[in-house]
Amino acid sequence: MGRELIYLPCLAMIVVQFGFAGMNLISKLAFDGGMNPFVLVAYRQIFGALIISPFAYFLERETRPRITFQILCQIFLSSIFGATLNQFLYFLGLKYSTPTITCALNNLVPAITFIIAIPFGLEKMEMKRRSGQAKVLGTILCVGGAMFMSFYKGKLIPMVESSIHWKYAEKMHQSDSSSESNLFLGPLLVVASCIAWSLWFIIQAKVSKGFAAPYSSTALMSFMASIQCGVIAVCVEHSISGWSLKSNVRLIAALYCGGMGSGIAICLMSWCIEKRGPLYVSMFSPLLLVIVGIMGWAILSEKLYLGSALGSVLIVVGLYSVLWGKEKEMDQINRENELGLGDQTEEKEDVELPRYSNAR
Repeated sequence: MGRELIYLPCLAMIVVQFGFAGMNLISKLAFDGGMNPFVLVAYRQIFGALIISPFAYFLERETRPRITFQILCQIFLSSIFGATLNQFLYFLGLKYSTPTITCALNNLVPAITFIIAIPFGLEKMEMKRRSGQAKVLGTILCVGGAMFMSFYKGKLIPMVESSIHWKYAEKMHQSDSSSESNLFLGPLLVVASCIAWSLWFIIQAKVSKGFAAPYSSTALMSFMASIQCGVIAVCVEHSISGWSLKSNVRLIAALYCGGMGSGIAICLMSWCIEKRGPLYVSMFSPLLLVIVGIMGWAILSEKLYLGSALGSVLIVVGLYSVLWGKEKEMDQINRENELGLGDQTEEKEDVELPRYSNAR
């Protein structure tokens, strides 16, 4: 039984990555079929709030701290950066790009978070230590990989045709000619979404410190974001037909994004973070890139170019360099605390960024 419990977090994170891979692919199909990304994001927030709220009520009704005006303001800012801006930019980038490129650029989040956290005093360069050198080097590699993918396309890498290619996906892709003509805009939008997501980490650090109820804060954030996204989506998409879910792919995309992306995945990741910590969860991020790459080739007949392949390698190597440096830094803090030097690092621990997760 003990051995089974050891492998349960690993199994849970693999399920999460497959879930996110499916979300990227089904969302891309919905966009190619004519669904507005703003509408999909609005539906995702609405369904996500409905799914998470019961968990927040039953699991945290006895332990939930008092909700103050300051906490509400912080959660409101979290909803703007972590849900509304982040997901609008992300899904627009997915519409004008490919699932593989989008997932690869998503690995920029730890590096961008590190850069943004420095002016706020939440992170330090510490170039005299290997941990600091690893984080800086990893950040440079991640940014370099993103630039490579955005500005260099390169030659088409020849690949064997998939025998399980989905004809419906081919039809949807052919009906939307914007995907191929905006491969420069797509990556830039995804990078912008990573910046918004990284700003959410800074805000969430304050929320987690003053309101230790992750399900309740997520439910409130999703509720606020559903209003924000709904208003924006109505302003962008006036047609009633644009909100229709009669199409199977649209209905599946809306339910899947809300249920898996904002519901099941968050619950599983929260449980894994509690059991193994945020670094363990972050280590599974590149697995999403591999899964989406294989599924995109097999189902969507996605093309792979040299620039995307090399950029993906640089981003993954940079990601692990940042995470390795972060792990060594935390080990150093723990050793100093054990030696009685905790007063020097207590302030840093109090404002430690809660997660280096790429959850969408």
